[in-house]
Amino acid sequence: MIKEGIKRLTLCKAVLVSALLCIVPSVGTAGEWRVTPIRLDLGKDAKSGVITVVNDGGDRLSVQMKAFEWTQDSEGKDQYAESEELIFFPKIMAIEKKEERILRVGIKIPAATKEKAYRLFIEEIPEPKKGEGAQVAISVRFGVPIFVKPPKEDMKGEIEGIRLSKGVIGVAVRNAGNKHFIINALNIKGKNIKGEETYAKEISGWYLLAGASRLYTAQIPHDTCNDIAGLEIDVKTSDFTLNGKLDVDKSMCIP
Repeated sequence: MIKEGIKRLTLCKAVLVSALLCIVPSVGTAGEWRVTPIRLDLGKDAKSGVITVVNDGGDRLSVQMKAFEWTQDSEGKDQYAESEELIFFPKIMAIEKKEERILRVGIKIPAATKEKAYRLFIEEIPEPKKGEGAQVAISVRFGVPIFVKPPKEDMKGEIEGIRLSKGVIGVAVRNAGNKHFIINALNIKGKNIKGEETYAKEISGWYLLAGASRLYTAQIPHDTCNDIAGLEIDVKTSDFTLNGKLDVDKSMCIP
């Protein structure tokens, strides 16, 4: 979870802080207001759901909502396009201090062969306070993941390739199924000819949507790289673990 405190600052211009929810237990929080749950899973058995927005602050809160289709490009980077495939109500709402409101969300079109992914952005509408100078409120928005499951789910991932060139290791991970998974961590271990571990690196992951691939890279120090005889890769996801190996020779470490 990306957590941003809501503060009132004296600024020369407006600032917008965009916070995307990622991997959190159950509640998204922005200091003075929060949403729960932080994701919705819809499908044939649950065509609609609710999100609760809670105002924990001492002031009236106004928020607006927009829906976006969520895809990932050839590099695994998130892409968003405004969508009308989600039904949600209301689109704007005001929440009095220490109160909560319900946001209802449903789907127009069910998923066919592959899971559909969206983000419903809940964004605070800032209300500048009067005072000396230009008083501007920082606003926070949450992109709540909404997944529409296909009738038949196929969870599958693979390591497409492992390469080492000029001391840089690249590990390509692909979602070969029709449903998203979360890469919790990618662990790289380098061992010398005796089997002793001489290098270790952990890289944080993110959502990997159905059909998408992402390349993870890491620079290995030259002296360390020269001592490595083999690399072992463990990709720990929310549902399974992927493993891979690469034999290393010194030519792969030459800058």
